[in-house]
Amino acid sequence: MFSSHSRPPAALDGRDLVLRYGKTPVVHGVSLSLEPGRATALVGPNGSGKSTLLRSLARLHRVDDGEVTLGGGRDEGGGGPRRAVSLLSAREFAREVTLFSQSRAAPQGLTVAEVVAFGRHPYRRGFAGLSADDRAAVASAMDATGVRDMADRPAGELSGGEMQRVWLAACLAQNTGVVLLDEPTNHLDLRYQIETLDLVRDLVEDHGIAVGVVLHDLDHAARVADTLVLLRSGRVHAMGPPADVLTARNISEVYDIEVEAGVDPRTGRVRIDPVGRHPAPAAR
Repeated sequence: MFSSHSRPPAALDGRDLVLRYGKTPVVHGVSLSLEPGRATALVGPNGSGKSTLLRSLARLHRVDDGEVTLGGGRDEGGGGPRRAVSLLSAREFAREVTLFSQSRAAPQGLTVAEVVAFGRHPYRRGFAGLSADDRAAVASAMDATGVRDMADRPAGELSGGEMQRVWLAACLAQNTGVVLLDEPTNHLDLRYQIETLDLVRDLVEDHGIAVGVVLHDLDHAARVADTLVLLRSGRVHAMGPPADVLTARNISEVYDIEVEAGVDPRTGRVRIDPVGRHPAPAAR
């Protein structure tokens, strides 16, 4: 979908990770594996360590103890022998793993297509222009994220939601075997929230990508994840299929709020209903 020369999928693993801000530990001995052809969602309240954990897998937060490794996996497409990511060059790592983060600003003086082309930087040499493969990857990524019709628009004129999709397209143009997404549905309206979640499933099911995604919305997490990791105060409270993790008891313990949880008999998806102090207003 994103290149005529797709790379084999890789698996990214974090083992016994201890992460700190200064001297304060925020993640305590967490292990998780991102497997080819599966989406792993990290959920938990603010301050639970989910975004910090994702950033450590992307080499953007120092690992104080434990190790992050790349490659291997359970099937033959798992990317070969395991390698410690700390030993890879920035270019080598960027050809294997891409991160979509929330904190990117809109570049000034560039078109949307030029921003999406940032994703091809790990494959370019010096000041060489875009190759045919680069242009194909950029076009496919813009099509997948619905920004092709704004390719020539100045990026500085876009809304926050539009810019969110442009940065996501740049990540997809990077054409890696591991994709890390930090709150990819933030700032998007309902249509593009669902289209983004569908795109994650496309990466997993059609292209065998190993996806790690941080989400606040538990319904979104249940919709997109094969494996769900529920974090509390920097520790894994529960891990497994969404229906096993998103129980009323687990959610109430982690979020300190009463909820009702069950499986929708029509869709088979987990449905979560927080119980507030006020009932819904009656229809009039």
